[in-house]
Amino acid sequence: MLFARLANPSRFLSFTARILPWLAVATAVLMVLGLYLSWTAPDDYQQGATVKIMFIHVPNAWLSMFVWMVMSVSALGTLVWKHPLADVAAKAAAPIGASFTFLALATGSLWGRPMWGTYWQWDARLTSVLILFLMYLSLIALWRAVEDPTRAARAAAVLTLVGAINIPIIKFSVEWWNTLHQGNSVFRMDGPTLDRAFLLPLFTMAIAFTLLFITLHLAAMRNEILRRRVRTLLLMQASGRAA
Repeated sequence: MLFARLANPSRFLSFTARILPWLAVATAVLMVLGLYLSWTAPDDYQQGATVKIMFIHVPNAWLSMFVWMVMSVSALGTLVWKHPLADVAAKAAAPIGASFTFLALATGSLWGRPMWGTYWQWDARLTSVLILFLMYLSLIALWRAVEDPTRAARAAAVLTLVGAINIPIIKFSVEWWNTLHQGNSVFRMDGPTLDRAFLLPLFTMAIAFTLLFITLHLAAMRNEILRRRVRTLLLMQASGRAA
């Protein structure tokens, strides 16, 4: 299995060195295509040109939750399967997930001002996404505060799994509570309510942002593995001098 083979950090570094350039090119091509389709998409009959914020806001909102789910699987890998790269994957994903969540909040606020008449409302959807952003920042702070990587990995894994409770709350908040945020208009049992003119640029941007996440995540994992190797070498040199 590829997953098992990549448990070896050296194999992971070799594999990602080969595929990262291709991923970067694919991401750039799809991002340019998505931006072009977004720019040329028609205005909405009610929202006008502001509807185009959706092409940035929605993919970032999706990825803000997706990245936390990736981290939750990695947390299980750390606590249950003892996968050697699970902690590396979670730690590398956190800053990227925080960035996606910040962009979702910022673009949602800009979109909300002309639609709702306010940049912010303490309703269930917006508040639960803000909590997600704060949880990302808490995890990043935890990894920086605890010097021992093993202790930091276990504490971060537990916090990640506890924080996963917030993901279904975000997803179903518009159904469980009365919120300003609109309901799901894409993934519905009776089909999307969005016109195809909006669906094509939306899905193109969603795939582009997903590829961007994969590319940045693999690159960040490589950096973390190399950083830990340098740290180990420095500790070995320090212990050698002490002896």
